[in-house]
Amino acid sequence: MYHEKLTQKDVERLQEEIDHRKLVVRKEAIEAVKEARAQGDLSENFEYYAAKRDKNKNESRIRYLERMIKNAEIITDNSRDDEVGLNNTVQLYMEEDDETETYKLVTSIRGNSLSGRISTESPLGKAILGHKVGDRVAVKVSDDYTYYVVIRSIENTEDDGSDAIRGF
Repeated sequence: MYHEKLTQKDVERLQEEIDHRKLVVRKEAIEAVKEARAQGDLSENFEYYAAKRDKNKNESRIRYLERMIKNAEIITDNSRDDEVGLNNTVQLYMEEDDETETYKLVTSIRGNSLSGRISTESPLGKAILGHKVGDRVAVKVSDDYTYYVVIRSIENTEDDGSDAIRGF
């Protein structure tokens, strides 16, 4: 079975979402179904089907999150000060592009490359994890393609909880 690697803070955030969905969203969804059902003929009642769909989507999300927590591998976000680790912000020199880019290394459920957050499970995240400033690192994307980055700086950033967790 697949085990998501999560920090304790990730688990707490997931549990907060579960609690919110059970206590707030579930009540709202049930009420919306009741109101739509009260409108009469269900065979042509779009609001009823939409409300049922939303209710089922919420229940599916709750089950998904609970399963994720149950099967999670809890990892620590501690790393040595001089090594790239979880929740570190790193500045990387991309040799191929002759550009410097900045990324924050996060767990896979918080990864979002468009926001500069890369997962420790991504090719780049795996490659730089545990390396030090000045290291030239090969990033293997596939059997046919590898590129190189140089770690310019590492900033130990605190996990402030502002990173969104992927959902649907």
